Amino acid sequence: MLTEEDLSRFEKVIGYTFRDRALLVQALTHSSFVNEQKINKKPDYERLEFLGDAVLEMISSAYLFRTYPDKKEGEMSKIRASLVCEGALAFDAQQLNIKQYIQLGKGEEATGGRNKESIIADVMEAVIGALFLDGGIEQSKRFIDTYVLSNAEAAQMFGDSKSLLQEMAQGENLGSVRYEICGESGPEHDKIFEVRVFVGDKNLGEGAGKTKKAAEQQAAYKAILALKNKQ
Repeated sequence: MLTEEDLSRFEKVIGYTFRDRALLVQALTHSSFVNEQKINKKPDYERLEFLGDAVLEMISSAYLFRTYPDKKEGEMSKIRASLVCEGALAFDAQQLNIKQYIQLGKGEEATGGRNKESIIADVMEAVIGALFLDGGIEQSKRFIDTYVLSNAEAAQMFGDSKSLLQEMAQGENLGSVRYEICGESGPEHDKIFEVRVFVGDKNLGEGAGKTKKAAEQQAAYKAILALKNKQ
């Protein structure tokens, strides 16, 4: 159950105080939590997610339109898809530690819902929707600019980071790319895999995910960022 202290802490993180805190609570509430309530049921985030998805698409489209004046519609659509895909949004949410604020039902909690990329990404969109209703397009845009588009060039790599890392390693003669499982957590039916990626003999990134492939993609993404920062 979210407390007033939790809500104040989250507002401080995102740099915005809600006039209608019920919108923020709704954005952070999963349907499984609502379904377990006997009385005083509050709405879940799904309607806000619908709205936030549309706002995110509009803001990111305008950003790409201005940033890439020479790119065609198909190219911009592909870039936008990588920026707002489930994995990228869940990755962006890490800097907010958003998963700790999500209200989940006991069943969803027990099966690892707090770490599901799909839920985390949905909540990111729901928060955008809540900001739009409470603070207008300016506040939702500020949030998107800060937490989604701040590293847009790198985020484009998220969807196919393993292939891109392989190309970088070969093109720059950095050595072979190798992935190593360094940990597992959670029950057998709902594991979280932790993976390190080595380029040559250097550990350049670590990732976690519900599948080994998802963990490897995240690790590769971090390795690409590390290599670009050294250039």
